[in-house]
Amino acid sequence: MRVLVIGSGGREHALCWKIAQSPRCDALFCAPGNGGTAAIAEPVLADDLPAWAADNGIDLAVVGPDDPLAAGLVDRFQARGVRAFGPTRAAAEIEWSKSWAKQFAADHGIPTARWAAFVDADAAHAYVDAHPPGLAVKADGLALGKGVTVCATREEAHQAVDALMRDRVLGAAGARVVIEERLTGREVSAIAVCDGRAYRMLPFACDHKAAYDGDRGPNTGGMGAYSPAPWVSGALADEIERRMIAPAVRGLAAIGRPFVGFLYCGLMVTPAGPRVIEFNARMGDPEAQAILPRLDFDLLEVLDLAVDGRLSEAPDRLPISPWACCCVVLASRNYPASSPTGLPIEGLDRVEPAVHVFHAGTRREGEQLVTAGGRVLGISAVGPTVEAARERAYANAARVRFEGVRYRRDIGAAAVPTAAR
Repeated sequence: MRVLVIGSGGREHALCWKIAQSPRCDALFCAPGNGGTAAIAEPVLADDLPAWAADNGIDLAVVGPDDPLAAGLVDRFQARGVRAFGPTRAAAEIEWSKSWAKQFAADHGIPTARWAAFVDADAAHAYVDAHPPGLAVKADGLALGKGVTVCATREEAHQAVDALMRDRVLGAAGARVVIEERLTGREVSAIAVCDGRAYRMLPFACDHKAAYDGDRGPNTGGMGAYSPAPWVSGALADEIERRMIAPAVRGLAAIGRPFVGFLYCGLMVTPAGPRVIEFNARMGDPEAQAILPRLDFDLLEVLDLAVDGRLSEAPDRLPISPWACCCVVLASRNYPASSPTGLPIEGLDRVEPAVHVFHAGTRREGEQLVTAGGRVLGISAVGPTVEAARERAYANAARVRFEGVRYRRDIGAAAVPTAAR
């Protein structure tokens, strides 16, 4: 098969790395890719990817990021007769409109936080004043993982509303806001491969979204992740699948928006049980960098079945390694604010061969690898437990250098030591 992966982040590097292992993969391309994908996938810089894919005999396109899904890239591939793994624009609305997703959850009995949506700033402020402190203010549209402000006080909530709706710090994404109760508990990511009607679960993972240790600072696109979530029992996993994933897949099919792709459900396990924080229409990043190294099956074969609506032919439970994986993101100095780029990256030759280095914000200038974004690299290591995996990841992260490099020191620290699931 000739496969095209779309995207330029760590998730896409990890997808390329896993897909390249398949005996079914005859040729691999990545558009546009980064300094790491270039070693295993031919870069593609075409302006019209569906036309390029049709002209170059692509058998399967795999769309990684959210923006092209929201823009209808899968619809355009389909219109050119190119098979694509990823949801249509209509199905992807479960991510690109938080208010739509909230109403969808309510319509299909999926537990979530109490919420309201607003297009008028005065009405949003009135809602804040009418409710107890402890709210989350969210941009309705896509915001690269930076559109959520968890507020401890009413003053913080008012500031977040003004920043989105009046100052338009996130542009059109904040023209509508969702305000919801602040959930407390432990957060976990549940991801399933879907073919429109059937689905298969991938391992659970835990993402660290805040910029600094102790979950302090602004939200980012993710500073690291680990898998499995040792504290997720078999009973809790079954409840999440039964109450969140299954009704979402059924519901989307029932309203004529069958979901093909990675369906991501971000959850808070509260004292009252699991509640949906958000749905995404693609695999999380950096969760992908902690999940993909644990897959003991041919990912390309499973994606191929999903695109054809034949996922029911795959095992009910896909084979997963019992070992854990921890990914530590190396970020630029100012991330998630804009950061300088073009800084030389050193020390990759000192990373253990068995440790995965997934590139995100990198590019090559001649023989030199340099920074090209806020999240630069993901260092993913495996081990018999989360603790062993994180120790190995941090030991190798310390070997990589570029000016201003920083990373959280507590990725996976809260994981309970138990057998990997």
